[in-house]
Amino acid sequence: MGEMQRALVVVPCYNEAKRLDAARFREWFVREPPAHLLFVDDGSTDRTFAVLQDLCRGYDEQASVLRLARNAGKAEAVRAGVLHALRVHPGLEFVGYWDADLATPLVSIERFLETFNGHPGVEMVFGSRVKLLGRSVERHLYRHYLGRIFATTVSVVLRMPIYDTQCGAKLFRVSERTAKIFAAPFRTKWVFDVEILARYLGLYGGDPNQLAQAIYEYPLESWRDIAGSKVRASDFAVAFLDILKIRRRYLKRRR
Repeated sequence: MGEMQRALVVVPCYNEAKRLDAARFREWFVREPPAHLLFVDDGSTDRTFAVLQDLCRGYDEQASVLRLARNAGKAEAVRAGVLHALRVHPGLEFVGYWDADLATPLVSIERFLETFNGHPGVEMVFGSRVKLLGRSVERHLYRHYLGRIFATTVSVVLRMPIYDTQCGAKLFRVSERTAKIFAAPFRTKWVFDVEILARYLGLYGGDPNQLAQAIYEYPLESWRDIAGSKVRASDFAVAFLDILKIRRRYLKRRR
């Protein structure tokens, strides 16, 4: 990584050989971006690893690839990538993860870093898919409404008014807490984003007000559903069960 790159962003990939938009990633690489991309091949069974190697060739400063021996799921791919980043790049200031489909454009990484610069007390910047005038957020209607129900449930469980926990664009300020948050495997499959928040809540003494002050939800300028998503409507049922697991594991005792 070059000296100007203070951030590393993990991009989990599973069977993305035909779906990965290599041209958009290369456009990012040639702009001397402020963040290094670490692609994590989550045990893909297609040509994803070869595609990622070809994509990163010649861009050693901008990107690299980590290959997992077998498919472990998005949560574990992200966790493995973050721990690898913290181990290999001890001088990192920011680490996070980004969906490989680029539903959130890579330019938003720069906006997130600007947000950190303007808010020294913030530890986390999360992309938030809020449909506002002047913003381009294109989301299937049924997913929007299911997402709103889910977000409301999470807000009640965590006791803080977070709008969007599931957007796949997040950055964290590296601190002594970061390695602790990602140290143990996640217990949930679909909502590890919420589990991350629950773990942070524990490090904040269970005080949701303190945790809320450490999070900045950034209303994305652009976001759109990309065809071929592996998330189905039925997965929301599993997600709600995962919320109950999180409540029992991390939150019930504190109440």
